[in-house]
Amino acid sequence: AMHIPFGAKAGFLVLLAMVACSYAAVTIETQKAGDGTSFPPVGSRVKVHYTGTLAETGRKFDSSRDRGHPFEFTLGTGEVIKCWDEGVKQMSKGQSATLSCTADYAYGSRGAGSIIPPNADLKFDVELIDFTPPKK
Repeated sequence: AMHIPFGAKAGFLVLLAMVACSYAAVTIETQKAGDGTSFPPVGSRVKVHYTGTLAETGRKFDSSRDRGHPFEFTLGTGEVIKCWDEGVKQMSKGQSATLSCTADYAYGSRGAGSIIPPNADLKFDVELIDFTPPKK
């Protein structure tokens, strides 16, 4: 039998888990290309339009478009669900994309009020309208 030192084996499992997570957590499907060069750095104030739906049923639960004004948040600071912090930073200015979020990168086992059930995978149609990079 081959003896793998415990450390190496554990390291491999961690790597496997990280790879699995990076694929599972957020997938980005571009609907309309952005400029391909302006990506918002962490700490940017970003302005997006979005529509959120339950992945399982397609039921819309929220939309900034319905309210008629974009939603703004600071990127990468935990103001929004992890799926957004991870997904939006990979989008370029002007891009529209569908972010598919696993529950652990959304509202997890708690869900959100009466709108989002526990352990729900979500889809968001997000348009990155603009961003202001953090002050140096």
